[in-house]
Amino acid sequence: MALDLNTLWDFGRPDVSEQRFRAALLTSTGNEALILRTQIARTYGLRKDFDAARRLLNEIEGDIPSAGPEAQIRYHLELGRTFASATHPRDLLTSEALEGARAAYERALALAHAAKLDALAIDAIHMLAFVDRSPADQLKWGEAALAVVLSSTQPDAKRWEASVRNNVGYALHQLGRFSEALSQFQEALAIRERGSNAQATRIARWMVAWTLRSLRRTEEALQMQLSLEREADAAGQPDPYVFEELEALYRETGDLSRAQHYAARRAAASGR
Repeated sequence: MALDLNTLWDFGRPDVSEQRFRAALLTSTGNEALILRTQIARTYGLRKDFDAARRLLNEIEGDIPSAGPEAQIRYHLELGRTFASATHPRDLLTSEALEGARAAYERALALAHAAKLDALAIDAIHMLAFVDRSPADQLKWGEAALAVVLSSTQPDAKRWEASVRNNVGYALHQLGRFSEALSQFQEALAIRERGSNAQATRIARWMVAWTLRSLRRTEEALQMQLSLEREADAAGQPDPYVFEELEALYRETGDLSRAQHYAARRAAASGR
């Protein structure tokens, strides 16, 4: 049976994921073992231990040139993530680190295109947006990733669509192109609603409501955020981002009492 990394990953618990990868490694050899070791390195990156992640990758560096395409691509992806990723604090994103990340991601992208592994190509493009951080560059990379998603017939690539549309929408929002951003967020929401991940669906709805507020469609935004408040509370997951938006929306409508109520809820939910 082919290695399925999705069944081993729990991105919210990288320590648990590491244990699963190490257990799988006990019965793995060759390319499969190399791939697992790249993912073990990634669990350290998610815990912000980038030096440990890089040491683990250094241990397999000599095996990579003769490895299969997927192992090579994943090695370069994870090497790049030790230099620049969503978990890196700003002070670590030096020009040297960014160039190290760029070289690794571009190598991963070239290998993925050559091997026709579209999902990994999308991942590499997605990561280049952590190197080039201006909204214009992030839109460029988001649109490049979306082009691969839409042209691919591979299920793993198609599963990226909601996330990529969210990234495109966020870049458009940052550029003040709110109507275009709303269109992307609405398409992402439609995809999420066909799935089973309730938390991801709530986040997609929040993005739509956030953009409605930017478009001054205040009442629509307010009703969506109130609905999200009820759902998150029912799930036992009060959301400070929802409270932040409700505070802003009530301030815009002049209801300072409700705004203060949600300011207090936001502070309590965020531990402040």
